[in-house]
Amino acid sequence: MIHSSFSPDATVGNIVAAQPDLARLFERVGIDYCCGGKRTLAQACAGKGLDPAAFAVLLAAAAKLPAAGPTVDARAMSLTALADHIEQTHHCYLKEELPALAEKADRVAGKHGGRDPRLLVVAETIRALAGEMFHHMAKEEQILFPLVRELERAGTVASHCGSIANPIRQMELEHDGAGAAVARLRELTDGFVPDAAACNTHRAMLAGFARLESDLHAHVHKENNVLFPRALALEAHAAA
Repeated sequence: MIHSSFSPDATVGNIVAAQPDLARLFERVGIDYCCGGKRTLAQACAGKGLDPAAFAVLLAAAAKLPAAGPTVDARAMSLTALADHIEQTHHCYLKEELPALAEKADRVAGKHGGRDPRLLVVAETIRALAGEMFHHMAKEEQILFPLVRELERAGTVASHCGSIANPIRQMELEHDGAGAAVARLRELTDGFVPDAAACNTHRAMLAGFARLESDLHAHVHKENNVLFPRALALEAHAAA
């Protein structure tokens, strides 16, 4: 029997939205709770060859543990406050970290690419991801998030985009692309684990990739599984 606190039909995104600390357990077993947040617990477990009942017991046990550190309850925020939080936390982090990671990757590829040609692909991948994410964040900050704030303030939006669902759909597609790029970085670097010959810059780059992956998961989760569904629901309610 699956633990009653975690129905097999509950979506992974909703589980983490309700209890953010459980994100760590999903990450530990490789379940995508951000871009893949719309999958049910049963579907996610099946994709990893896990028994949903056994994993539900692990989730229940983890839910009883003290919080490992400060967590953000995205569901408790207004849409405006959540958009502000995403910009001030995750966007600011990416704007500072992505150029630094791209620079490290270029240096490592230039020095060690002959020994491990994958490092050349790593440098190309992180540089492409940086360019895409800067463009993505600009669209959110200049178009989508102002629409979300206006929707919450006035109950409606006047936009050439039509329904707010249209820019949201585009942002979700771009989230999928970013998630795939980070997954590619993990694959190319053997899970962000340095080999014995890795220099300090190489090791710092890999540690940065691990932090990037964790932050991106939390970032996309807050948008895909909390901000976007609530904005769509508010628009639907206003139109009813």
